Amino acid sequence: MKKILVVDDSKSQQKLVNGLLQTMGVEVTLRDNGESALQWLEENGQPDLILMDIVMPDMSGLDVCRHIRKAMNYKIVPIIFVSTKDEDFDKFWALRQGGNAYLTKPYSPTDLINTVKSYL
Repeated sequence: MKKILVVDDSKSQQKLVNGLLQTMGVEVTLRDNGESALQWLEENGQPDLILMDIVMPDMSGLDVCRHIRKAMNYKIVPIIFVSTKDEDFDKFWALRQGGNAYLTKPYSPTDLINTVKSYL
């Protein structure tokens, strides 16, 4: 079974994403901040995909992504950013930090599922 780590500080967003991903038959782990996500990764290893918000308390999704790519040396795990930041520069910068894809909130459930499927 494929494993997806979802990192978002919004409980409602976590519920929405979890519900959508469950329909795909994947195992979902939810974390509400970057430090918790990094701790989970240290303890459990590399998931098949990471869905991550950018704006979170303590540590941004961009910082988490850089840490995953460099310090943890997870080069191939796909990271999909899901954020309310909708400027072209935000998308460009997120992809430059090591992200593979970028969805802007609000997004359609179909867009999320199709994007996740394309990276699994």
